[in-house]
Amino acid sequence: MARGRSERRRSAWGAWLAVAVAGVLVWAVMHGHGGSSGDAAAAPSGSASGSPSGVRASAGAPSPSASGAGGSWYHGSYDPSQFAAQVRDRAHEAGVDPQLVMAVLYDEDYKPHDPSFEKAWLKLKPTAALGLANMHQATFDQVKQGRPFADRSWLDLPDDPDLAIRAEAWYLHDLAAELPAHHVSSLTTDELLALGYNTGPGNMLAFARGVALGPQAQQYLDTTRSNWAKAGKAIAI
Repeated sequence: MARGRSERRRSAWGAWLAVAVAGVLVWAVMHGHGGSSGDAAAAPSGSASGSPSGVRASAGAPSPSASGAGGSWYHGSYDPSQFAAQVRDRAHEAGVDPQLVMAVLYDEDYKPHDPSFEKAWLKLKPTAALGLANMHQATFDQVKQGRPFADRSWLDLPDDPDLAIRAEAWYLHDLAAELPAHHVSSLTTDELLALGYNTGPGNMLAFARGVALGPQAQQYLDTTRSNWAKAGKAIAI
């Protein structure tokens, strides 16, 4: 499973490389001129495993009210465990398993989550996914309806980790509402929900009926399973 996660990350970065060069140049130019936008000055960096991690909560948990703060929560690296408090709170609010919410954050940490990088990338790919949980605009706009964050914008996600976690938790809640009470699949409910987060509700329901997973869905499932114990340990901190 660890090998599959490593291959997934290498593949993801390889797929980005040709197009992302321009985005990185935009990011570099922004920071090379003194960070006039107020974004954090640290360049996105990856750990040995390929994800931007390494600094944990020792510096203090980021503020949930980081929206519009120009990347103030990001200090050159990121690990999902530093948001354990927010994960517990938002999972409780949405009525979903906090371990699942944390596992999805680990699943989605294969790319830099520096707000400056995400905004630069968005200029090149307007359909990109934003925030710690990599959410697309259409999904966010659907999930926020009737929720306490209904007045928030999808563009707030890079700067506001708490909003990203909150939207993720409520999307998992909505996916859970679509699952039948009983399913023939050998997958657990949490595994089906993680797959639904990655592949969409239609595929999730197909998997619940016993449809075989394709290679990409299987890879995401393997990644979720490899992150499961780590996610449980993180929310217990």
